[in-house]
Amino acid sequence: MSPSAVASLRLELSLVQPVLWSASAHMWHSDPGLPGRYRRYLRAMHQVIRASVPLMERAAARCEALSGDPVARPLAPYLRAHAEEERGHDDWLLADAAAAGTSPDELTGAVPPPQVAALVGAQYYWIEHCHPVALLGYIAVLEGNAPAPGLAPRLARETGLPETAFETVRLHADLDDGHSADLDRLIERLPLDGAQRSLVAVSALHTVASLAELFDRITAAPTEGESTDD
Repeated sequence: MSPSAVASLRLELSLVQPVLWSASAHMWHSDPGLPGRYRRYLRAMHQVIRASVPLMERAAARCEALSGDPVARPLAPYLRAHAEEERGHDDWLLADAAAAGTSPDELTGAVPPPQVAALVGAQYYWIEHCHPVALLGYIAVLEGNAPAPGLAPRLARETGLPETAFETVRLHADLDDGHSADLDRLIERLPLDGAQRSLVAVSALHTVASLAELFDRITAAPTEGESTDD
């Protein structure tokens, strides 16, 4: 008997997720540069998360256009409902940035780096030119790697920033476990063919790699006031 779609996806992710965990650990390392890295994290995550609802809405619209598609039919209502659950989360990041002493304009006006474009942009390609089910791989990684429950209070303690600067980290630690369980149940009941299972896996693996590269960029960027030769 072949493994379930969820089991196969989790197995493939288990082989690459240590790269993401390592990048995350370096980003959250306790040292004097942590406050600056956290502010850069807020900016990068705003650039990523503000794309979440438009991505899901576009994928849902593509599903609805695929009349008679047995995967698209149950996928569309899931995406519509999940888009509503995620709506406004980018505003949480703006509020966190303000509490951390960063003008929200610095987030909304910043040019996203190539790592953000690669992370999000690949999903648009797969939605438009393959099948919108690809987005489930992206969602699986983002929600399967939610912040640890103790991260927000640790960051507040070690950065000296107010606790109100960490609301998004805290809320996603609370919310994303339930979302991951909902996603697993959806994947199990979708009648995915071999190509669609591969597409979800490729999307997930790409998301891990791109997110790790983004975290590495946040870690490597100079702290405010430092110089760099790059």
